Amino acid sequence: MAFSAPGLAGTTWYRVTGELGAGPPPLVVLHGGPGAAHDYCLSMANLAGVGEGRAVVHYDQIGCGRSSHHPDADPAVWKPELFVAELQQLVEHLGIAEDFHLLGQSWGGMLAPEYVLAHPAGVRSLTICDSPASMELWLQAANLLRAELPEEVQQTLTRYEASGDYDDPAYLAAMQVFYDAHVCRVVPNPPEVAATFAQIEAEPTVYHTMNGPTEFHVVGSMKDWTIVDRLPAISVPTLVVSGAHDEAMPLVWQPFLDAIRGSRSHVFPASSHMPHVEEHEAFLEVVGGFLAEHDGQAGA
Repeated sequence: MAFSAPGLAGTTWYRVTGELGAGPPPLVVLHGGPGAAHDYCLSMANLAGVGEGRAVVHYDQIGCGRSSHHPDADPAVWKPELFVAELQQLVEHLGIAEDFHLLGQSWGGMLAPEYVLAHPAGVRSLTICDSPASMELWLQAANLLRAELPEEVQQTLTRYEASGDYDDPAYLAAMQVFYDAHVCRVVPNPPEVAATFAQIEAEPTVYHTMNGPTEFHVVGSMKDWTIVDRLPAISVPTLVVSGAHDEAMPLVWQPFLDAIRGSRSHVFPASSHMPHVEEHEAFLEVVGGFLAEHDGQAGA
């Protein structure tokens, strides 16, 4: 799909599992990162088997994966409004803009409510997976979890961060300790998860520009992002999910529950940041059930 927005034009790659228009309202999946690509979320396509033939749409947000890459773009273009515009163009292109479910994972769960606030009429339900309501809360959680890491791991992180050498093998090994505990507890990572991490390493433009060099150093354009004060304006049915060992601790997503009327949550006990991978069948049951519950309820 051709994509165009002020300051940037390119192509957006997408795939559809199932047949649009043949069953219940489709589900559109927003991957994380920013800039992580859809691969690690691909197992969510199995939601197509829940709800009598629901179509599931995955896409790579512009700047990563199979969509066009723009390493030389003005850094100022990489902001939530760009991705809201891209999603709107995609659902219009697919002919589903007036009726679809929306699910966002990690950064995707930050983008999803941004989209609902901008275009509420067509969204039948909202599922927020492992996502913060503000970057301030995200960093609070990250630092709490970091303080629980083995002392030698903490010392390694601090030493290499002081020199800015984030690519040193010792630093990467220390970061992996955190990832294995709080990002994906299936070790070694499944191929689709490994593919996403490899994609970010090969094309870090969006992640580095919007986030920063690591999960602990949010110094990019998203560093002051918050949606907390705008959440009461969301009225679509909302489910918030996370893992019990998630880097997205309850404190980061509690504002969604506090401010979105009728919202509810589910915590997967054996998962960290990727319950859709770590407890896949349970994830399908919980999220699939929520979608089916709202198939007959129009969005706000």
